[in-house]
Amino acid sequence: MPKNGKPLRIIPLGGVGEIGKNMTVLEYGNDIIVIDAGLMFPDDEMLGVDLVIPDITYLQENKDRVRAIILTHGHEDHIGALPYVLKEINVPVYGTRLTLGIVKGKMEEVSPEVTANFQTVKAGDRINVGVFNIEFLRVSHSIPDVVALAIHTPYGYVLHTSDFKIDLTPIDGEVTDFHRFSDYGDRGVLVMLSDSTNAERPGYTLSERVVGQTFDDTFRVAENRILVASFASNVHRVQQIVDSAIKFGRKVCVVGRSMVNVVGIARDLGYLNIPDGVMVDVDDIDRIPLNRLVVITTGSQGEPMSALTRMCPHCSRKVNIIPGDTIIISASPIPGNEKLVARTINFLFKQGAQVIYEAFSGVHVSGHASQEELKLMLNMARPRYFIPVHGEYRHLVKHAQLAEAVGVSKENIFLTEYGDVIEINHKGAQLAGKVTAGKVLVDGLGIGDVGNIVLRDRKLLSQDGILIVVVTIDRQTGHVVAGPDIVSRGFVYMRESEELMDEARAKVRDALEKCQSERISEWSNIKTNVRDVLSRYLYERTKRRPMVLPIIMEV
Repeated sequence: MPKNGKPLRIIPLGGVGEIGKNMTVLEYGNDIIVIDAGLMFPDDEMLGVDLVIPDITYLQENKDRVRAIILTHGHEDHIGALPYVLKEINVPVYGTRLTLGIVKGKMEEVSPEVTANFQTVKAGDRINVGVFNIEFLRVSHSIPDVVALAIHTPYGYVLHTSDFKIDLTPIDGEVTDFHRFSDYGDRGVLVMLSDSTNAERPGYTLSERVVGQTFDDTFRVAENRILVASFASNVHRVQQIVDSAIKFGRKVCVVGRSMVNVVGIARDLGYLNIPDGVMVDVDDIDRIPLNRLVVITTGSQGEPMSALTRMCPHCSRKVNIIPGDTIIISASPIPGNEKLVARTINFLFKQGAQVIYEAFSGVHVSGHASQEELKLMLNMARPRYFIPVHGEYRHLVKHAQLAEAVGVSKENIFLTEYGDVIEINHKGAQLAGKVTAGKVLVDGLGIGDVGNIVLRDRKLLSQDGILIVVVTIDRQTGHVVAGPDIVSRGFVYMRESEELMDEARAKVRDALEKCQSERISEWSNIKTNVRDVLSRYLYERTKRRPMVLPIIMEV
């Protein structure tokens, strides 16, 4: 135990109460390390927003104490925010070969001006970062090169499981290092932070090899072209698609920018085994018979601009869905994406394709541990304190219940929200306030310039449209010189609503005359009067509330 009285602080800046934008801070004295820097995709109410990343105000305020960023694996919800973070806090970044390979590709795309200090590690390595000694432990997931973290702090070991499942027959043969987890359990784990994604799901998660057998069964009977949509980062899934294609004499074409990038990186680094002559370029697929071709693509989440979605309405120049195609959706919908996925599946069926998706077959298994595996991890580590992470709040609650069931004291389990500070000293652990945390919205090149007010306006515009009122007023007399002219967008079609527009103009004239009679000359007051009168009238007539935007010009 340290004698100087400094506490160990654990601060989740993301990844709790949500699926995505994982980021956790460990702090002791003058040393801060950051675990992961992920993003999440916007929900339906974040109109026009491209990405959501963690608010790193706390790290910016303490940037002189941040020693390193430690990455557990290469999924977007763990690395996607890194290009934005390194613009503000350029510190060494530690990760495995595949993780850093994917990160470097993202850096070149998003932040090419940033020169990052990447340090490659592998399972079994140890590094010293400030006061922290970190060992990287091998775990199984849906992407290769995933590591958990055993972090030696002045108060004891902090164990971060990363995303994991207990897969006893992994595609790459790299089984979770049960021995090291048990060894740390014997030494005594102070705190464990653990993946909660499947805490509601009983039993065990199936092995990734189950999907390979399903691919074989599907490829065996498919008479024409096969298209498989999956996450670009699911390298193990891509390997199994390639293996089945080879087994049944098919060529493989990769479509979709992110899929092409990740497959290229994984192949170059040796994580994908694709013999020469198997891959074909998208420009050459017309030369391959339909019954000898497999297309691997993005779009498993029904994303509007993904490769699979663009194939649906015959928008793609290279690949279009044709009757007789067999399409495999090899992923489960991320919470919030169910409607997009269902819409895509419906459209594929309308195009005459046969669609195979998770609800009906074993074309996807999760990369996350189910209840029995979570309990196994808890029993191996036997932590004194437990913090469930990586899950919506209901997942965290379920995981906390599992921890209590295997013997962790209820008072030693912390259900957190982002920004919460868990402070550990010689007296124990407690919640000790909050730091600035939240969501930063990325829209095009803008980072953080879209907030609640902008989103509220976008929502209003999308629901009831906008009415622009243009009036020209004589500066000396206050009389209306021209107008009022009204422009409607997304509210009513003016040619079909001439009576409504005429009455609206009359209401605006009445409001302007009233302002003149009451000697109201301030533009802001005139605009407010016009807006209030017109909004009230339109609601009475239509029960809709369009955004009213008065524009007053003086001459």
